[in-house]
Amino acid sequence: MDAQVLISAFLMGLAGSLHCVGMCGPIALSLPTAGKTVAAKVSGALLYNLGRISTYAMFGLVFGWIGRSFAWFGWQQKISILLGAAILIFLLFPVFFPGKTLHPIISRAMTAVRNQLAKTIFRASPQALYTTGVLNGLLPCGLVYMALTGAAITGDPVKGMSFMALFGAGTMPAMFATGFFGQWLKQPVRLRMRQLYPALMALMALLLILRGLNLGIPLVSPKINASSSESAACIPDDQTHSFK
Repeated sequence: MDAQVLISAFLMGLAGSLHCVGMCGPIALSLPTAGKTVAAKVSGALLYNLGRISTYAMFGLVFGWIGRSFAWFGWQQKISILLGAAILIFLLFPVFFPGKTLHPIISRAMTAVRNQLAKTIFRASPQALYTTGVLNGLLPCGLVYMALTGAAITGDPVKGMSFMALFGAGTMPAMFATGFFGQWLKQPVRLRMRQLYPALMALMALLLILRGLNLGIPLVSPKINASSSESAACIPDDQTHSFK
């Protein structure tokens, strides 16, 4: 896999770390490691973060496979637009339809995840710490959605899984620091970070849509020839790099 892709995945996670602290920081702060030895805190934080990364990697595997399927038809840009639109709908639905759920199945699934998370978050066993991270990774997150687009564009399940694993690794330094020093991070600061979440999601959604519009803007909306993307799908994986 191209080193540039791996680096971009890691940097995406690193750049989004403040978002992670604002949204997932309270979970990291609630881990039952207070008052324990440094070794216990490190192992607990490591298990929790490995759980998150495991979930991201599995999502990357699925989205890489989806990207490969769409690549055969030259639909990578359509994926970007659809994911961006989906994030905007997810973000704006509560504003226009307060008190209503986007879909009963999604609502029940998220409620089940949160209920299970509430059962495991205060348990100190290695299995519980890892499971807490896995469940945390299932919660809605605009930053993860953005990263999953990158995984889909790789057009390969293994590459997509690697992309998301490196993305998760990029978020680890800030999450480790939150677990160790989060008690000194004042509540108003964490609240302000959480308030930035909708704006960050909206920005990511717009970037995804712009990327799919093929406007020829470097980095933001690079020009991709449909004919070349279709022909690339016919070349063996070891001779192509579908992420650009």
